[in-house]
Amino acid sequence: MKSINVMLLCLGLAGVAAFAQKVHYDYDRSANFYAYRTYQWVGPKEVPAGEQLLDQDIKRAVDAQLAGKGLRRVESGGDLFISYQGAISQEKEYDILRSGPGPGWWGDGQITSSTVEVGKLVIELFDAATRELVWRGSAEKALDIKKDPDKNYRNLEKAVAKLLKNYPPGRKS
Repeated sequence: MKSINVMLLCLGLAGVAAFAQKVHYDYDRSANFYAYRTYQWVGPKEVPAGEQLLDQDIKRAVDAQLAGKGLRRVESGGDLFISYQGAISQEKEYDILRSGPGPGWWGDGQITSSTVEVGKLVIELFDAATRELVWRGSAEKALDIKKDPDKNYRNLEKAVAKLLKNYPPGRKS
């Protein structure tokens, strides 16, 4: 079940058009981000079979963004350690359908509700020498699992680009 949830998270990060992507980040204000030149991925050594393609897609999207910022991926000895996490939550969405003027301020109408799955991707960067967290960002978006894999990957790329737009902090993109 966990692998299905994580897959849904990343495949639909850009999801339903009505939901804007929410991006948040924070960072260590004493860190010298311009001293970091390389990074390495950390986390589980083996990814479950059902999550391997998704893991590759997330890393590929992040790698492309960080390369554009002058960071180089290495297998060991990086200046930064990087990891990611994913999660899915369910939220209620309410729609009010008005059928025209009627009694009261709202008139005649009907309220409907639906459950929307919201995926969250968190990326964390740690200083390799101190093992301290120096940057953390999260992107959140409603999911739409009915999209084709290529479109889902393009949406993942957009989400990661928006998320890492604020790295390094203080840089005007």
